[in-house]
Amino acid sequence: MKPLIAITGASSGIGAAAAASFSESGHPLLLLARRADRMASLGLPNTIIAEVDVRDRAALQDAVADAETQYGPLDCLVNNAGLMQLGELASQDPVEYEAMVGVNILGVLNGCSVALASMAEAGRGTIINVSSLAGRKAYPNHVAYVGTKFAVTGLTENLRQEVAGSNIRVSVVEPGAVETELLGHTTSSDLISGYEQWKDSIGGALDADAVVRAIRYIYDQPQSVCIREVVLASTGQEG
Repeated sequence: MKPLIAITGASSGIGAAAAASFSESGHPLLLLARRADRMASLGLPNTIIAEVDVRDRAALQDAVADAETQYGPLDCLVNNAGLMQLGELASQDPVEYEAMVGVNILGVLNGCSVALASMAEAGRGTIINVSSLAGRKAYPNHVAYVGTKFAVTGLTENLRQEVAGSNIRVSVVEPGAVETELLGHTTSSDLISGYEQWKDSIGGALDADAVVRAIRYIYDQPQSVCIREVVLASTGQEG
């Protein structure tokens, strides 16, 4: 059997599409998200489902340990869980940006920390953090979200340097607009409507499978090759 892959935010969107791709290639999976029923509905073989909030490091650690007992050392973590709640900072409810910091930054750090403990012992591994084009550029109503994604892009590069000598690859994928449930986290119907109109104006957003192909491109390289960063967006997306 192929090595174990763990995916956070695996209940929908990019995470669910990544799970299907790795499962089709014969990998056992550890799927992590807060909606166990959605992960179970994927119906994938050799899969452990863990109802986990990525802000809870101990729960992540326990889930990885359980999966490794059954399937061996963790070979790849796709750190995909994310939250996007758009709004101008002056008027945004602090609860929203605090939640984004928790999921998008603390959750990524927790995942990296737990994965590294296993990978260091195995002497190999791959961590793929899903950031965003908003980790490189600024957009209206995105202040808090952009801040969290800049953090993901930055911490990924720093961590890559930190563990390169341990034969552990750390990479970041930065997609532009993607057709997922992410926009549904935004509480302003006006902002959602405007975002949807903007997506239509660029000919539509990426589908999740496009991002998964980038993830697989990174992972499927020989362990001696680290694709440090992949940036992708719909051809019609100018910014």
